[in-house]
Amino acid sequence: MLDTKTGSPTFGDGMTRSAHTALIGGLLLAVSACGFLDRIGLESRSRRVQRLLGSLAADSMAGRAMGSLGSLMAARLITEEFDAAGVAPAWTEGYVQEVSGVRVTLPNGGSRVVTEELAESFPDSVKEFLSDRNLVGIVRGSDPTVADEVIVVGAHFDHVGVGAAVDGDSIYNGADDDASGVVAVLEAARDLASGTASRRTVVFALFTGEEVGGLGSRWYLDHPAVPLDQTVAQLQVEMIGRPDSLAGGPGKLWATGYERSTMGVILSTLGVPVVADPYPDQNFFFRSDNVRFAYEGIPAHTLSSYNLHTDYHSPSDDVGRVDFDHLVAAVETVIMAVRALADAPDAPRWVEGGRPQRSGR
Repeated sequence: MLDTKTGSPTFGDGMTRSAHTALIGGLLLAVSACGFLDRIGLESRSRRVQRLLGSLAADSMAGRAMGSLGSLMAARLITEEFDAAGVAPAWTEGYVQEVSGVRVTLPNGGSRVVTEELAESFPDSVKEFLSDRNLVGIVRGSDPTVADEVIVVGAHFDHVGVGAAVDGDSIYNGADDDASGVVAVLEAARDLASGTASRRTVVFALFTGEEVGGLGSRWYLDHPAVPLDQTVAQLQVEMIGRPDSLAGGPGKLWATGYERSTMGVILSTLGVPVVADPYPDQNFFFRSDNVRFAYEGIPAHTLSSYNLHTDYHSPSDDVGRVDFDHLVAAVETVIMAVRALADAPDAPRWVEGGRPQRSGR
């Protein structure tokens, strides 16, 4: 939950450019081999979930910080998976939506990441240009009465990169945050692309830049794959790698801001095992990409099973801490939720007073 465009790329891990190229080539060869197994039906969902999570949160991804080599490698893996699943690209040029921004560091040492336009309003700051990408696929709806209505399903594939070592480990792998959510979104996209067509259109968006203030989701909202006035709901998936007893245990999830719209009621009525966020004091509704959609007036919530474990934003958030039995079941819950929203008689709507305002809550 809640770096550069200055010329030739530089890497801080001591590897040469040719070594980085070889590393990416090896990864893509492995991904392509798995894609072949997938196409001929030999890879089970359980095996694929473990393979994808293990790849996204591997040390070779170096924490997937925005603008890093690890982020590029993760993006290439995601596009391979979209393609293998038969998910159509959101644009004629492909799945990639280029994203750029600027990290401004103020004289007092504080910093934030903003758009290039907004960066001009910080004349006394040190500016560091960032570039990365969102990955966006689309599955068109089949019911002519609601096919123009769009559900956006998202997760963020960036994490915080390499940082201060803890017990000798400086790679912040982000297995739960949010490789787990990315895997669920990829599996939901696969299910929709290969199964019975849904009534509504679903856009699957894997965002960069969530960890630096939601730059990727803000960029998508400014440059949507489908006009925003057709987007009727947004569902974010964040940190589902471990079970939470307060959600009901393995495979069960909770939704942020449950009481703010009818989305939670729609899901529970249709049999999706989702309950209200048991940690309202944590303000999770405002701490993921969903809130940027909500500010635009789109009912938007995050599904999670984060149990307040202490590995958040730590090198110990790695694959070894993931409960794969729960994760596979949670992925099924996400698939159910996406199907429910895409096929429900009515789209979600805000309840009175539920829509958040930018100036308050």
